[in-house]
Amino acid sequence: MSLRKHNKICIQQKLEHKIIHGLSCEWEKVLRVLNQSQSRLMKKSMKKPLISIKDMKSRFGFWSAGKREICISRNFVLNYSWNDVRDLLLHEMAHQFAGEVLNAANEPPHGPSFQKACELLRANPKSTGNYKPLSERIFYGLKGEEDKITLRIKKLMALAESKNQHEAEAAMAKAYELISKYNLTILEHNKKQDFCSMFIGTPALRHPREEYHLAHLLQDYCFVYGLWISAYVLEKGKMGGVLEISGEPHNLKTASYVYDFIKNYINSQWTDYNKDKRLNRYRKTDFSIGIINGFCEKLESEKKNKKLIKDSLALVNTKNSLLKKYTAHRYPYTQSFRHKAVCRDETVLHDGMRVGKKLIIFKGITTKKDNDRKPLLTI
Repeated sequence: MSLRKHNKICIQQKLEHKIIHGLSCEWEKVLRVLNQSQSRLMKKSMKKPLISIKDMKSRFGFWSAGKREICISRNFVLNYSWNDVRDLLLHEMAHQFAGEVLNAANEPPHGPSFQKACELLRANPKSTGNYKPLSERIFYGLKGEEDKITLRIKKLMALAESKNQHEAEAAMAKAYELISKYNLTILEHNKKQDFCSMFIGTPALRHPREEYHLAHLLQDYCFVYGLWISAYVLEKGKMGGVLEISGEPHNLKTASYVYDFIKNYINSQWTDYNKDKRLNRYRKTDFSIGIINGFCEKLESEKKNKKLIKDSLALVNTKNSLLKKYTAHRYPYTQSFRHKAVCRDETVLHDGMRVGKKLIIFKGITTKKDNDRKPLLTI
């Protein structure tokens, strides 16, 4: 065996050891959603299983009751996001819980006990042998009316690329109006809503302040509900935190695209702004918060001038009782916190606000076929 191949194998082995450790940490964390009586029952019957990574062609993962093992596909853990891997782990944990705690040995694999286990562990009960990863369910699972809305917004985003500032801003405003009206219609007519949750950004031990401002922007304008949750940080080998947003798939797509677009915009603008200034990371935070606040002011101004949605429903996502009920069930033990006051450079902050007021979000490009980027939605 060549030295290069040997080193490659060693690197992959170390990575897989970290992934298994991460799955073990996530396994323990998932059980914290159980109440005290459920936890006592679980401790008597459900012990931590073996967790392994293996080559599998026909499935992404499985629970082996005989071996007491949760096995995840090597291809899956190496090629999908941690959000997808964690979602699959919950599904396999539900199988374990159904068998060891609810005594479902004589039931079909996705029978009543498994459904109950999914409810208790907040796992996805719809997964079957044809399991679709979380990201694919969100980004490729739209149907019917949602597809029509997506198509109309694609066309508006093409107009938002116009070099004419007024035309571009009008297209962006119209896109937000369309998104707002669609969500208001769902609420006003009490239509069935199919909520799910996904990570925004990547898990980290610490997040800069602008991430929290950006989280508020998504919650206020993209019809999603955000929570900071604990999640495994693979490169650090320990638990950290990540923003998880919940909502309907089309709104999660919107929020994901807006997040990526604004982050990229901030980075490019900061590079230009700081070219000859040599400012530190804290000033980048001031500049970033300025851009986010400036963009929010712009959206508020457009909303008031054009009366895109009723003032009483301006922040309709926070008043969506079904969404709040969904997130309250998903995370029954939450608490709020506030950041300490920090020193900031007002000049850099206001410079960022001026840049943010010029921000126009338009569609991106992913494929040569249709020149459209996957999420394709924006405010």
